[in-house]
Amino acid sequence: MTVFCYDKTFEGLLTCVFDAYLHKLFPDTLVGEGEPLPLFHDELYTCATDTQKADRVWKALGKKLSNDAMRELTIAWMADGYPKVDELLFRFIRKAVDAPKSIEVNFADQDVLALSRVYKQVSYERMRLVQFARFQKTADDIYFAPFEPQHNILPMAIEHFKDRFAGQKWIIYDVRRGYGYYYDLHTVEEITFTAEESEAILKKGFLADNLLAEDELLFQKMWQTYFKSIAIKERRNPRKHRQDMPVRYWKYLTEKRK
Repeated sequence: MTVFCYDKTFEGLLTCVFDAYLHKLFPDTLVGEGEPLPLFHDELYTCATDTQKADRVWKALGKKLSNDAMRELTIAWMADGYPKVDELLFRFIRKAVDAPKSIEVNFADQDVLALSRVYKQVSYERMRLVQFARFQKTADDIYFAPFEPQHNILPMAIEHFKDRFAGQKWIIYDVRRGYGYYYDLHTVEEITFTAEESEAILKKGFLADNLLAEDELLFQKMWQTYFKSIAIKERRNPRKHRQDMPVRYWKYLTEKRK
């Protein structure tokens, strides 16, 4: 068994592809730096990320795949909880490079089909962030929206919020992964809170009352009243409601706050 060890970045993965072809040595599995190695392996190759090598692989892929397929690769890379997504991408890239024509719609191939499914899952999660993000106005006049997406989709959604809410300062924070983005009316920068800060700031998905603007709780109650008033009792369908708005998002939804 041949093992490639790399830094678990997308550029690192592309570098692994370059080195595999350079040395005519293809991995059976990929591991991140510091991860335990398989019990039985014949050869270990440590792949140092090289942006020039990564760029060459990316440009070569651009000659074999459409822009949509290239986008699928980068979005699928953001998947969490999918076993060995990097190995799936490696196999897909290798097949794309070796094939005489584009493989992107060859869904009889298990890797092509799997990549399409992962892409759809991650894209759908990005849409849910756009749909379900709820901002809370702080005393510092910053709108704060915590979220716990299944996949690491925050970078994919930031441009939407920057365009949609260009006239206000905001923070969108991925509580699960411990990072977020702050927009100051001009630029967006990545931020992080310590575990202690997160615990102090968030209480059951909402900011502590002492951190909120004076009228924020009033607006939250008004939104809850509006949400209840537009509901048609006779047409309630709890099962459909949970399907369209999964329970795992309720923690951060103003209309679900008790």
